[in-house]
Amino acid sequence: MRNFEQIPRQLMGHGPTPLEHAPRLSEHLGCQLYIKRDDCTGLAGGGNKTRKLEYLVADALAQGADTLVTIGGLQSNHARQTAAAAAKFGLRCELILEDVAGTPKQDFYHNGNVLLDELLGANIHRLEIDQDLQAYSEALIVKILGEGQKPYLIPVGGSSVIGSMGYVRCALEIVDQIKAQDLQIDQIVIGSGSAGTQAGLIAGLIAASSDIPVLGISVSKTAPHQAQVVNDLLVPVMEYLLLEPQLAADKIHTNGDYFGDSYGVPTAGMIEAVKACASLEGLLLDPVYTGKAMAGLFDLRAKDVIKQGSKQLFVHTGGSPGLYAYREIF
Repeated sequence: MRNFEQIPRQLMGHGPTPLEHAPRLSEHLGCQLYIKRDDCTGLAGGGNKTRKLEYLVADALAQGADTLVTIGGLQSNHARQTAAAAAKFGLRCELILEDVAGTPKQDFYHNGNVLLDELLGANIHRLEIDQDLQAYSEALIVKILGEGQKPYLIPVGGSSVIGSMGYVRCALEIVDQIKAQDLQIDQIVIGSGSAGTQAGLIAGLIAASSDIPVLGISVSKTAPHQAQVVNDLLVPVMEYLLLEPQLAADKIHTNGDYFGDSYGVPTAGMIEAVKACASLEGLLLDPVYTGKAMAGLFDLRAKDVIKQGSKQLFVHTGGSPGLYAYREIF
């Protein structure tokens, strides 16, 4: 394996983040539930993208960039953390954010992550649902270059090979915490979207010689489609780490039953899961990622797919500022 500590990184998150037992949720579910608190990474409200940005910003600075550019949905947690990272390192930030069909609109355009993006000083490009994000981003890069600036384009969710290194690091951190707490974890459960978190975790667990399976509950795609997205990123991540890609051949587990009508659109299961975690543990999930992933965990436990008494580790990837954009449904 590549010497992981030699991969350039700009420290900006609080870590290691806690790995804690959730006793009241465990009793409620009938299994032992542990939470990896990556909502506590600290950067402008925290979340999983901070880990990715530590590597992405290091790469941007190494290339002499002065402007971070990224794309996402209007309430993107990744966009918020990118704006915060740019502010922290004195970089300009251009956010290309599209509206999302089917989302509650009363607070969607001015509250939650959008409000924080503005406070963090980002320049927001608001696109309609049917506008072409890719074409717009390419044109914006040309414009920025023409103005004499040096842009660095970060893909959706920060989910590139470099960005995924944040979750290789997280996997190594989890393995150390499990050993320190003398835990036996049967499965790691995450929300899976742009796939950098899941691909990074799988690669990191392989690097640590851990066989804990990772279940990615998709927030926008069917299980086969999501598995392909994860695989398309996992293979180059493994190659970058100088690990044999075939070691990950049977490691991709996805479930596409819980995203509802589409990305960002509320489901009854998500609302139930968000309320249960808040009222039983004081734990704030988000409506788009962790709420739907936890709804999946709840339902899989109810169906006994997740077995009674098993030990589940849920990676809380943050996003609670998004709750304010979805106020009307709660």
